[in-house]
Amino acid sequence: MHTDYGYFEEKQLGKPYDIKMLRRLYPFARPYRLLFILSICLVILITLLDLSLPYITKIAIDRYIVPKIKTEYAGEVHNKKDKVRFLEADITDPEIKAIVNKYSDQFKISGSFALISFDDLSGLDKEDLSILRKDDLAGLSFITAIFVGLILVNFVLNFLHVILMEYTGQNIMHDLRVRLFAHIQDLSIAFFNKNPVGRLVTRVTNDIQNMNELFTSVVSFVFKDMFLLFGIMFVLISINWKLALISFVVLPFVLYASLYFSSRARDVFRVLRIKVAEINTKFSETVVGIKVIQLFLREKDNYLDFKKLNHEDYLAGMKQVQIFAVFMPVVELLGAVAIAVVIFYGGGGVLAGSISLGALVAFIAYMKMFFRPIRDIAEKYNILQNAMASAERIFLIFDNKDRLLQPKNDPEYRLPVIDKIDEIKMEDVSFNYVLDEPVLKNISFKINAGKTIAIVGRTGSGKTTLINLITRFYDPTSGRVLINNVDIKNYEKSILRAKIALVMQEPFLFSGTIRENIGQGNSNISEKEMEYILEASNCKSFIKKFPEGLDAVISEGGASISSGERQLISIARAFARNPELIILDEATSYIDSETEQKIQEALLNLMKSRTSIIIAHRLTTARNADRIIVISKGRIIETGTHIELMRKRGFYFRLSQLQG
Repeated sequence: MHTDYGYFEEKQLGKPYDIKMLRRLYPFARPYRLLFILSICLVILITLLDLSLPYITKIAIDRYIVPKIKTEYAGEVHNKKDKVRFLEADITDPEIKAIVNKYSDQFKISGSFALISFDDLSGLDKEDLSILRKDDLAGLSFITAIFVGLILVNFVLNFLHVILMEYTGQNIMHDLRVRLFAHIQDLSIAFFNKNPVGRLVTRVTNDIQNMNELFTSVVSFVFKDMFLLFGIMFVLISINWKLALISFVVLPFVLYASLYFSSRARDVFRVLRIKVAEINTKFSETVVGIKVIQLFLREKDNYLDFKKLNHEDYLAGMKQVQIFAVFMPVVELLGAVAIAVVIFYGGGGVLAGSISLGALVAFIAYMKMFFRPIRDIAEKYNILQNAMASAERIFLIFDNKDRLLQPKNDPEYRLPVIDKIDEIKMEDVSFNYVLDEPVLKNISFKINAGKTIAIVGRTGSGKTTLINLITRFYDPTSGRVLINNVDIKNYEKSILRAKIALVMQEPFLFSGTIRENIGQGNSNISEKEMEYILEASNCKSFIKKFPEGLDAVISEGGASISSGERQLISIARAFARNPELIILDEATSYIDSETEQKIQEALLNLMKSRTSIIIAHRLTTARNADRIIVISKGRIIETGTHIELMRKRGFYFRLSQLQG
């Protein structure tokens, strides 16, 4: 069989379009849009709470700890217009009036208030100072309670937000993985000839997991951090617009650094996705081919190949680390520069009296908070780039339409059904796996119901390809395959294959019980029917060896049982399907003579009263066929019974002589 082994994985993907990719991912998120809306509402509340905390600190400082400078009383106290902070004490309160009388030389009476400079408060006893500032202490206690309460509410809302997004992300990931699995399962056999198992496993596992990280972080990336950024900018401008504009001078540098490093990160993540797939492919091949590796002493060479792949993955990973190891400190440095600018200009404003101390403290807190979402965005952009690299690979599979054409889905058009196979016909069929390299050339023959034909020829002559066309694993390049005079392209694949059972030279068994493997084509088998199937397929004797009987668990591929026993189970599986057409691909190859006799008996039982096609590598299995078709280099060169072909003394005769 000629196969194109080019992997679509190695395609150059060109310029990334994240918005376009996100638009393609949207249909998977659409069923959960209400959860996203709820999450956005939580994000808005969380952002408002985050913005309120520094402002509460400003209120606490300016109102209760260090009040704003008041100049209107300066002349009354110091006989000069200095910018001095004063504490106003309400002398209508007896306790405060007693303290004012006690320190009368330090107070100045102004109406119902006694004024004292903050510089003179250090001369008062602690107990007297506590009484004098009891309103400030009560206000601080109230502000502290509000602050702690907001933190607790913030914690609860963040908890709910994380739970909600994880729940949404897990559901989207589940839907995406199921959809991808169904899509892969529906692709043609040609697709699987071109793509190794490890690579497809990577797409369904690692890459889907990266999608989960995207969906659980995207709302925070788009809304929470953006809301917080714009909210902080608004609050800073409202506090002091001049200082805000000065502090924003570093933003163009942050934007440039983000764009520069993001473009480099995307290429690295693309390489990482390919390297992970190659590692999985190599490991999968090693496990499957471990006998060959050990037999031919290839352990060291295989280890070195794997080590090389792993090192390439390591180098790609280190490039990713280097990019973000530079980017994150750059953002930190720019944040430190912004805070330094705020301290320099804001501190001067406090000394000059144009800015309150509380406003400066809040400004610094907001600037620290301002660069936190920028750092978060950088980290989430890391996740986004990784997810986009995975999404590109996933959608390469979704975009692959390498599947067989289906009958038109038109309510007015009634699809044909197969009540009973009366006739199988090939009309001038040609086929090639690779362009201009024909495998079959102008094949024509007919099989009537209940008849057995054998197809013989040298290796590579096209025998197995004929089976692939009849079972519609492939469609002919030209010509038609007909059942009951209807092109099999017009039948639904499920209807067609329900009538066929294929017993291969190397049968594949799934990990699970013997019962599950036998019932692959028919899960509703009664105990009485199962008894008949086991008897007819000669499986009873070896199944009795297992204490669990039919419920004995076998490993993937049936590695825990002999090749003969695997073949008998595959024959039992064909019986359970109760097909009309049996296709045997030399089912007795590589079997000892005793087991071969059991298999031959089981096959005769299976073929009884059924249409049968035998791919015969050994001519002894073809002799009893109603008709033998001889193929050479993709063409039918002889046809007839065994006796007729032997009398012709042609190609079949020579094959028979060579096999003894």
